[in-house]
Amino acid sequence: MVSTAAEGAQNPTHKYDPDFTQHVIDTCGPKTSPRFKQIFAAGIRHLHDFAREIDLTPEEWLAGVKFFNETGKLWAESDGKRNEMHRLSDIVGLESLVTEIANYVQTEDKTYTPTSAAILGPFWSPNAPWRQLGDSIIQDDHKNGLVTYMHGIVKDLVTQQPIPNVTFDMWQASSNGKYDFQDPENQSDNNLRGKFKTDEKGEYRLYCLRPTAYSLPQDGPSWTLLQAVDRHPMRPAHIHLMVTHDDYKPVITQIYPKDDPWLATDTVFAVKDDLVVDFVPITETPSGMKEHTGPGGKATRELELNIVLAPKGMAINTAKPVEH
Repeated sequence: MVSTAAEGAQNPTHKYDPDFTQHVIDTCGPKTSPRFKQIFAAGIRHLHDFAREIDLTPEEWLAGVKFFNETGKLWAESDGKRNEMHRLSDIVGLESLVTEIANYVQTEDKTYTPTSAAILGPFWSPNAPWRQLGDSIIQDDHKNGLVTYMHGIVKDLVTQQPIPNVTFDMWQASSNGKYDFQDPENQSDNNLRGKFKTDEKGEYRLYCLRPTAYSLPQDGPSWTLLQAVDRHPMRPAHIHLMVTHDDYKPVITQIYPKDDPWLATDTVFAVKDDLVVDFVPITETPSGMKEHTGPGGKATRELELNIVLAPKGMAINTAKPVEH
């Protein structure tokens, strides 16, 4: 009796050589590190079971090979500026899942938790300039952008006290939906990027733009995949943050305006409830705010955002992830 495809899906090794996958795994030599062998073995098991489950054809396998070849080709042709593989991992939710696994913190008091992590994305730069508290990250003129006074306090999860000397690194796209190195004709290097240090009261303050939603590039393998699964390429408006201190678990995250229409269908699955914020109109000058004199004129929006960091010694999640 010949097994059906459904039976193969339930018992992937039933129709085919039951020893083949283990044989591939067992070819790892004695110098293979235990962690790498664990990763390799699990990856091979899932990959082989995937091929058996769907009865992958040679034509489909070759189409996949060509797909990933094109992904690498874009990286090479752009001198490393077009990280299409990173983008692919985002649109299938892998980076968001890895971020969740790496940043889950166990706390007894569920009413006070660390700020949620979100994906790093492909646009962070190690070369962002240090700026003084109260400075602007807006270097260039922009169209339709709303200058925003952003400020807040970075706090300790356990003590709920402010943390001085925290590095507050942020970056965002301009009002045309492009980051500086995507848009050299209109933006100078490090436009809308900056690193700040919290003061003795754990406070940061700066000027930025109210963020703008944008589309992922509509070419290349990632766009091909989005079209194949009938999905849009839109990311909700967001600002990237990397908040770090030697004594605390870093938070790499993004924040989103609460009225953005793409929150529920973010194409990289990075939105979390506590990262949705309110950019409010400025009705009076906030305490500690100095006048914005750079491109864009006066600030018309204000965002107060407090960040909570967990001490490095706190336990992180080590349980097997729950399947949904």
